[in-house]
Amino acid sequence: MRGSAVNTVVLFDVNETLLDLRVLEPLFARAFGSAQAREVWFRQMLLLAFQATILDQYRPFGEHARAALRMLSHQLERPLSASDEQAILDQTQQLPAFPDVAPGLARLRQADFRLAALTNSTEAVGTAQLRHAGILDQFERVFSADRVRRLKPAPEPYRMAVHEMGVAPEGVWLVAAHGWDVAGAAAVGCRTAFLARPGKVLDPLAQPPTLIVENVGALADRLPEAAVAR
Repeated sequence: MRGSAVNTVVLFDVNETLLDLRVLEPLFARAFGSAQAREVWFRQMLLLAFQATILDQYRPFGEHARAALRMLSHQLERPLSASDEQAILDQTQQLPAFPDVAPGLARLRQADFRLAALTNSTEAVGTAQLRHAGILDQFERVFSADRVRRLKPAPEPYRMAVHEMGVAPEGVWLVAAHGWDVAGAAAVGCRTAFLARPGKVLDPLAQPPTLIVENVGALADRLPEAAVAR
């Protein structure tokens, strides 16, 4: 079974899939009076990113993060100081990995899977995040949608990663805690695994993922067999 993993690429999303954004909640509580504002901000950031992608008006993901904070400030009628804004943005590069991530990644590598990351953040930010979380050395490559100036779930970032890894789309598994990310990868022919982090759900209208798992350890349990299934 180990040989079946050779040249199979497992491509991981980063934020909310590998790294836990809940560490930001004390900063949101201080800035906006509510820890739950962190989730509102993240959804607004994604909305801005998707809008820009649809309209073909590319901006780096970090610009959407900053814009979403300022929109949230207006929505909640809570003035946002420059120091609080920068503290939140700085902290996004210093996120912890979920507890299941490091051991699960190690098991996948031991099973001969090739691991890479694909993030909407810039390559510098994504690399810094994974380094801070102590898992950068688990990955063969770190890819950024910034290279193709189109953010996931547009097809270009997935195709770029597939091409750079030198495999066919069906030889790549995209792992993400976001249904939209899974759908984007499936649309270009990748196989997919939805990481069902708490509160994350799939779009009932989209193509179901190849696998649904609760954590990276469960992925390591199931992927060797699933990788050889057609």
